[in-house]
Amino acid sequence: MIHSRYDQLNLWTKEIISSLRLGNAKTITLEKVAGDASFRRYFRVWAGNHSFMAVDAPPENEDGKSFENICNLFQQAGLVVPKVHSADHQRGFMLLDDLGDTLYLDALRDAQQLGQIEIVDGLYQKAIFSLLELQASEDKGILAPFSRKELNREMMLFEKWFCGEFLSLTLGHNERDLLDETFRFLEDSALGQAEVIVHRDYHSRNLMILDPLIFDADAGPGIIDFQDAVLGAYTYDLVSLLRDCYIRWTPEQVEKWAIDYFKRATARGIVQEVGQQQFLRDFDLMGLQRHLKVLGIFARLHIRDHKPGYLADIPLVIRYFLEVSERYREFNAFVDWFKKDLLPVARTKLNLEF
Repeated sequence: MIHSRYDQLNLWTKEIISSLRLGNAKTITLEKVAGDASFRRYFRVWAGNHSFMAVDAPPENEDGKSFENICNLFQQAGLVVPKVHSADHQRGFMLLDDLGDTLYLDALRDAQQLGQIEIVDGLYQKAIFSLLELQASEDKGILAPFSRKELNREMMLFEKWFCGEFLSLTLGHNERDLLDETFRFLEDSALGQAEVIVHRDYHSRNLMILDPLIFDADAGPGIIDFQDAVLGAYTYDLVSLLRDCYIRWTPEQVEKWAIDYFKRATARGIVQEVGQQQFLRDFDLMGLQRHLKVLGIFARLHIRDHKPGYLADIPLVIRYFLEVSERYREFNAFVDWFKKDLLPVARTKLNLEF
């Protein structure tokens, strides 16, 4: 009797490899690889000299069918995503292409430490090109809109998990009113922007450096973790990429890349009747919404999901939020409250140096 999900996945994978004639089932081995912030588990499958990725995505927690549909949508847009060779959505198993081990984050950190800005710039140019291809796609599939309700739900994670569960703060009526007003302002900004396909987590831990011996040398990046894609604001993925929660670049460099995107997006008709200053404002405000959400998610990953490693990434997110929000008078009251009530507690818990 096979009980464990690993054993079930192992047997299913061997059957699929054999039935699709992708390799010799007798020689197949599964190696667990590092996961992400989800409930999914990944295993590298070796079938002779070829490798695939077996995914265990429990159906009570993950929507495998949505993953496959969005994968096909992204492929049709010309992006490099892992092909789904087979899937059993009832059990939550999938067999995918293996895009390798090298995250954009690893390559960017190496180049950053060595001062190789030309390598960094080349990687971001590729990522921006792929993003433009996605946004220019006319086929929007059956993607749901990034609604006001969903934007608000994301920011409520900040209140519940960062303020409440992590910092142990109890908010009064005045603080809740301030949050409501701030959230509505950011929702209005997002909903007023041009609507495109949004990956929703387009950053250096979800972009892969592809092996040029396997993939076209000009292709890339490989794109993963796209199953939550929606139709939403055109700046969402861009700010996720450039104000990355895992690696920091100077504000001047970020603005340079952002304006490069803006010029290309305008030329392709993705962005219309928007000036550069309005674009930068859209970009900033979308980043504030996202970083409030991320503060909540990182706190939740630490507390609920027992993944303390994400605590190390919170200081950068706080820094982004304060640097940008201080530029806008609409955030004066929020920034004052953040600095007075939240920052002192966060400094103690996170050993902040600012």
